[in-house]
Amino acid sequence: MKKNQIISVLAAWLLLVTGMVQAQQNKSLHQLQQQFVDLRFGMFIHFNIPTFMDDDWADPEASPAIFNPKKLDCHQWAAAAKSANMSYGCLTTKHHSGFAIWNTKTTPYNVMNSPLKRDVVKEYTQAFRAQGLKVMLYYSILDTHHKIRPGQITKADIEMIKAQLTELLTNYGDITALVIDGWDAPWSRISYDDVPFEEIYGLIKRLQPNCLVMDLNAAKYPAEALFYTDIKSYEQGAGQHISTDNNKLPALSCLPINTAWFWKADFPTTPVKDADKLVNDNIVPFNKAWCNFILNVAPNRDGLIDNNALAALKKIGQQWKNAGAVSALPAYAAPIISSNMAKFQAANSSWSTDMNIMDFANDDNFRTTWQSNRSVKQPWFEVELNKAQGFNMVTIVEDKARIKKYRLEYNENGVWKPLPSESDDAGRVKIHRFPRVWGNKVRILIDEFSETPAIAEFGVFNEQR
Repeated sequence: MKKNQIISVLAAWLLLVTGMVQAQQNKSLHQLQQQFVDLRFGMFIHFNIPTFMDDDWADPEASPAIFNPKKLDCHQWAAAAKSANMSYGCLTTKHHSGFAIWNTKTTPYNVMNSPLKRDVVKEYTQAFRAQGLKVMLYYSILDTHHKIRPGQITKADIEMIKAQLTELLTNYGDITALVIDGWDAPWSRISYDDVPFEEIYGLIKRLQPNCLVMDLNAAKYPAEALFYTDIKSYEQGAGQHISTDNNKLPALSCLPINTAWFWKADFPTTPVKDADKLVNDNIVPFNKAWCNFILNVAPNRDGLIDNNALAALKKIGQQWKNAGAVSALPAYAAPIISSNMAKFQAANSSWSTDMNIMDFANDDNFRTTWQSNRSVKQPWFEVELNKAQGFNMVTIVEDKARIKKYRLEYNENGVWKPLPSESDDAGRVKIHRFPRVWGNKVRILIDEFSETPAIAEFGVFNEQR
């Protein structure tokens, strides 16, 4: 064999081995979700420019000069998490007012232009890993300083988001999960079309295939399926509570140990939440329901956790030990990450009640419904897609599980054709995935129901597979 041939063979062998190693290292989404819930308990760390103000939502024009934690010690945070038998941390790299606490090249509105002039994200990741703790990062899409808000978003804004996420997922080692906020929530009003979810999701997975993407969107989306997130999230302070009896999805529940997310002047002298209740009302029951509990502990303006919080964390660690893996996650449908092509499109239906007409079934609001008139024996609903286009998924979200038998059809060149009617779920959320078809209309024909049918949202998607 000639020298060039030998080199070619070795190169091919090296590529094969590298590919095999990469395939072994990149876990399936279900494995990653199982590992996440197995972590059981972690520390949320709200520390950013709001720490130095009286409001959790900071003035978007606040000067970087106020960010001056003179005793910042991320090792103290990590030791405190370890004392509570936590297994990870999650730091607010950028909150809603847009101040970045890492050494970013995307904006001058960052920690390197503050009196601290230190990369807090770097110090946090190093400190937590030194204690054997996993590292997660929080990032807000809503950014009032850079005017990334409803009606203002440009292509340049989307590129800045991508650049910031690229920095965070390139320069700080393995990130177990990225917790995203301020995106398609009723209060942020930035849709997954304004900032395209599938593009951002794909970028994150290309940069770090094992990084879970978690959008804090439970205020809008139903609890029975993974809409635009790898992990369901529940913010207790916002009235979002997981059903420990019915949950079947990998989940996270969050709560601050204090009265707010970011540090306030009364925190050192105000009692924190009771350690017994945090263990017995949160960690223990949530873990049994495949839900990880994350407790927010806010460092003060010196960059240290207050003594009363430290004492509570130590007490938690004395009462609760991490027993390792929870029970195996049940089977469930893969996350929905594509844009809903049916949203706000023209709809039609059989006779409906006057206050619940067909337009409510695709208005991007899961709290409104199209409801059939009780006199109709075989109700139907259809949505027009404006033009013939490809799609490979249909979702049906009822207000309650009432529909027993139904058929799905699509219209191609004026002819109605059947779609597979097998669903990944038999509850009120029904997800249908099938080989891509082309059509300009999609409809549901309801053959049997226990009560008058009511559809909250009917979705049509073209997933990238």
